[in-house]
Amino acid sequence: MIAGKAGPIRLVLADVDGTLVTREKILTPRAIRAVDRLRERGILFAITSGRPPLGMKMVTEPLRIDQPIAGFNGGMIVRPDFSVIEAHTLTPEVARRTLGILRDHKVDPWVYNGNDWIVSNPEAPHVAREQWTVKFPPKVAADVGAALDQVVKITGVSDDLELMKRVEHDLQEALGDAASAARSQPYYVDVTHHDANKGGVVMALERLLGVPAAQMATLGDQPNDVLMFRRSGLSIAMGQANDEVKAQATHVSTSSEEEGFAVGVERYILGDEA
Repeated sequence: MIAGKAGPIRLVLADVDGTLVTREKILTPRAIRAVDRLRERGILFAITSGRPPLGMKMVTEPLRIDQPIAGFNGGMIVRPDFSVIEAHTLTPEVARRTLGILRDHKVDPWVYNGNDWIVSNPEAPHVAREQWTVKFPPKVAADVGAALDQVVKITGVSDDLELMKRVEHDLQEALGDAASAARSQPYYVDVTHHDANKGGVVMALERLLGVPAAQMATLGDQPNDVLMFRRSGLSIAMGQANDEVKAQATHVSTSSEEEGFAVGVERYILGDEA
């Protein structure tokens, strides 16, 4: 077994989309076997995603997840039965500022208020794909900002990838320490509570499970995974990640289309031969 910064790895925390599952949201038999092998070695396994917690059910069941599940990039942490352990919500003021910035950039906003996913146009780009991914439909409202009392996440959506980089930057500049803004996919920018980021997930699991962050390994592929890379003792970027993400990781695996999750676990955590 490979050691982290302070002894053997005791917990593995994995991103879902583009890491644990392929581009087509397939959880491969090799990935399932890799998680089984972690358990055989006594290593805990947990997942985190920008998805709502219920949107991860398609992986929690086949993987027999028995540790806390961090949805909304840590905005809501739930038990395996999906009962809530803790939630971090945006203030209405921060939510309104976020929506204003997204609208100024002409970026489509999605609002996650409590258990509701709210969109203004169900035919807009990525809505149908997201519904297929999370396995539940959005609520449609003419004004997605009508109810901002329990906002866990706001997502800006656009296929203009250069625009999304600028939107991420502008949100970070405008919101500062009031919220966390990061791309979870090249076409998504997620805004969550300041403490609701994947680095915060590492610290929450340390607190909830008693496993030091230095004895955790994290796997991911997007800019919003970098914060958990920095907190954990060992980190693995998927092969399709951009160079900035790769530079922040301890190791780089193959891509998610080439069993990057399983290869990373086998090679860099279980210590199998390369």
